[in-house]
Amino acid sequence: MDIIRTISQELNIKTWQAEAAIKLIDEGNTIPFIARYRKEVTGSLNDEVLRQFHERLLYLRNLEDKKAQVMSSIEEQGKLTPELKRAIEVAETMVAVDDLYRPYRPKRRTRATIAKEKGLEPLANILLLQMMKKPLIEEATAYISDEKGVASAEEALEGAKDILAEMISDSADYRSYIRRVTENEGKIVSKARDEKEKSVYENYYDYEEAVNKIPGHRILAINRGEKEKFLTVRIEAPEEKILRYLEKKVIRKDNSQTEEILKDVIVDSYRRLIAPAIEREVRNELTEKAEDGGIKVFGKNLKQLLMQPPITGRVVLGWDPAFRTGCKLAVVDPTGKVLDTVVIYPTEPQKKVAEAKAVLKRLIKKYHITLISLGNGTASRESEMVIVDLLKELDSRVEYVIVNEAGASVYSASKLATEEFPEFDVGQRSAASIARRLQDPLAELVKIEPKAIGVGQYQHDMNQKKLSDVLGGTVEDCVNRVGVDLNTASASLLEYISGINKTIAKNIIAYREENGRFKNRRQLLKVPKLGPKAYEQCAGFMRILDGDNPLDRTSVHPESYGAAVELLERLGYTTEDILNGKLSGLGRQMKDYKKLSEDIGIGEITLRDIVKELEKPGRDPRDEMPKPILRTDVLEMKDLKEGMILKGTVRNVIDFGAFVDIGVHQDGLVHISQLTDKKFVKHPMEVVSVGDIVDVKVLSVDVTKKRIQLTMKGIQ
Repeated sequence: MDIIRTISQELNIKTWQAEAAIKLIDEGNTIPFIARYRKEVTGSLNDEVLRQFHERLLYLRNLEDKKAQVMSSIEEQGKLTPELKRAIEVAETMVAVDDLYRPYRPKRRTRATIAKEKGLEPLANILLLQMMKKPLIEEATAYISDEKGVASAEEALEGAKDILAEMISDSADYRSYIRRVTENEGKIVSKARDEKEKSVYENYYDYEEAVNKIPGHRILAINRGEKEKFLTVRIEAPEEKILRYLEKKVIRKDNSQTEEILKDVIVDSYRRLIAPAIEREVRNELTEKAEDGGIKVFGKNLKQLLMQPPITGRVVLGWDPAFRTGCKLAVVDPTGKVLDTVVIYPTEPQKKVAEAKAVLKRLIKKYHITLISLGNGTASRESEMVIVDLLKELDSRVEYVIVNEAGASVYSASKLATEEFPEFDVGQRSAASIARRLQDPLAELVKIEPKAIGVGQYQHDMNQKKLSDVLGGTVEDCVNRVGVDLNTASASLLEYISGINKTIAKNIIAYREENGRFKNRRQLLKVPKLGPKAYEQCAGFMRILDGDNPLDRTSVHPESYGAAVELLERLGYTTEDILNGKLSGLGRQMKDYKKLSEDIGIGEITLRDIVKELEKPGRDPRDEMPKPILRTDVLEMKDLKEGMILKGTVRNVIDFGAFVDIGVHQDGLVHISQLTDKKFVKHPMEVVSVGDIVDVKVLSVDVTKKRIQLTMKGIQ
């Protein structure tokens, strides 16, 4: 298999781009580095394409390794024919290679191998030839042997049938056809183990759907129902069609002596050997596709969440709501430093509202708090009522935001949180995290295991390694796209930077604590274990805002500093002009990028990137994202009326719709069919993303079931 040609066709890229990407990956370059600083070499392949590329490259290389192992094993047996070798070489999937290897794979003792040990293979071959003239029993009598344990002609025939059944089962062509028919014409059928038992899986108590039509989220729901012992699930294949196909392939002659026995063999081979294996394969494939789809959605949701714009320059009060144990508060300054913590009891059972308000007023006045970040967990609703009531009594303007606190409790109990806040309890840590999530969502959320962040579906049922890899890659892309302040970044943020691992991240922090602030990027080379290769990978993503060289505050890579300085000199500027905003119209002064790039000795794409960066040094790509809705008043679920139009924030996007926060504690669902009236929507992500601010209309409200149905149709 030509890996380069295969991937090029799959991803619709040029073969030279694929060759360049492979070379860069094999040299140890990271995806963010290649995407940002090697555009010239790859033809500007972005991080998303490069991640897909890397994934396929690993799969196809593993496939080639497997082919080599299989061919070597068959060759050792002296059975590798030129036809078989060719079939293995052109196979495009692991399943296809497994099918071809099946007849030659060392087997545990089966009914067929026992029958072969009894010397019944010649009888099986006679049956298969279908040229027998005399009765079967008569033919089989010759194989009776006390020595080999064949007591009767009937027993000999049964053994021969077992050999033939396995032979049919081992045929790669037959398996391939049966798998294809099962996938295209089969049905997935689920039944209740106990129809009287109530559960969330009642929709699937008597359910069937075509294998090739069932969406991923239903596969994952059915799988979970089966795992929790509410459902039995099976694949219903077009058995009659499959048996007719096998008969046509196996029964090639009109022979009354062998026809019926071969029909029995075919039924046995299919039902006992082939069908269970194909069912397992088809269900595994359905699950894998569903998981891949779910992971993809999760990754995109996570990306949107991580890239939410920070709310800078404000003192924030983080509020971790609770009933019995009280609400934990943490006051956090604009740099993320915790100034104060306190516990108040405005909710049940204590309900000390007046006392709580007095504490809040004191904190707001003392620290000049202008924003409250309220977690959306237990008692959030009740806390929100207190906040809104309080805001009416204040002289100064204070706003509040309800923040998704998914994962905050995971973080607060983690080793990392203990190291960060050794003197705090878990509630105080959680309140601080809720405040910081608003100030810098990216810096705070990287401390939490991505799957705990709560923007996916069925994430706990998925292949955890694959989930972690994809989500880890998503976090890595986001962190590197934004860049980090080398003098303030935490170890948990640094370890996502290109070329930096956990150990080096800790060494950077240790170096900073020992030697003071970094003055220039070159100092990174003094950090233990951070060698030239790691420096090459990470330097462009590290920012030093008040260092020796103004270029260190930009995303211009040190390898291009010479070119950047020459560019500025040619246009009558110095690097100092980066600091005073004199370069904002730099792009307009560029007459001929191609000629200038040749004169300076760098690629045109790189030159354009440098100009863009010098115009807006250290620009934050998150600034282009929609800002969170800041609230000063509250709605209750009972306030909602059909037809009401509201502004909301998309909290989660899944296969069948989007959940939107409209400020009533309970997120409303916009079903996929209600997202737009302009076009057919294949997936909700075509229309909305996590963090989007959208206008929605209330369709229905069920207070008892806490369900809100929303629509985005018909809103001008």
